[in-house]
Amino acid sequence: MDDSQLLRYSRHILLPEIGIEGQRSFLDARALVLGAGGLGSPAAMFLAASGVGTITLCDDDQVDLTNLQRQLAHRTASVGTAKVESARQTLNAINPEVCVMVVQERADEPRLAALVAEADVVLDCSDNFPTRYALNRVCAVAKKPLVSGAATRFDGQVGVFDFRKPDSPCYNCLFPEDSEAEETRCAVMGVFAPLVGIVGSMQAAEALKLLAGIGTTLHGRVLTLDALTMQPRVMKLARDPQCSVCSG
Repeated sequence: MDDSQLLRYSRHILLPEIGIEGQRSFLDARALVLGAGGLGSPAAMFLAASGVGTITLCDDDQVDLTNLQRQLAHRTASVGTAKVESARQTLNAINPEVCVMVVQERADEPRLAALVAEADVVLDCSDNFPTRYALNRVCAVAKKPLVSGAATRFDGQVGVFDFRKPDSPCYNCLFPEDSEAEETRCAVMGVFAPLVGIVGSMQAAEALKLLAGIGTTLHGRVLTLDALTMQPRVMKLARDPQCSVCSG
């Protein structure tokens, strides 16, 4: 690291759990952020501010006026433009040293496999079950750590599936694909703006801990938050022996 980087990241370097080596691990890392909306905005912004060397943003959507209430990577002037391009401008403004790659498409499973193969950590900031299930399958096969987040109304959820560990459960253990899990979209149900900031920031924190190998992540656990009462709850999650994804 040069003098400018030592100064920029000094507040991380001062933390003995991170230090010089931990910050170098951020600078050398590659993160995939799937979704550049409510969760992806704060997650990617904190990864960029922390100096994660390469951040790949994948999203096929365009910025809409209704997004601006909570999707902080976008500005009023960005309405009508691709979210990944809008977010790239924001991340570059935060930290021009970070390489931001953009994929403006709704990636299918083979495309996700290619993107995951290049990443050290994957953040699921998407908003639909088919994408979540596909990304979970791909990360399980590639043995890449997956940080999952979700937020709707006043309810948030964060979990870590560290497929580098042989006993890791997966997203399918939590919500089996053949179950009747209800999909609630922000466009239909609404969402409390600060909640996506909280959840996305927690995803960034878990991703950074995974990259630096520090602390205790939410591996094997799921944290839920009711933003109306600010009551968190942490549940243990064990691998489902009948899971079609991780118990084969």
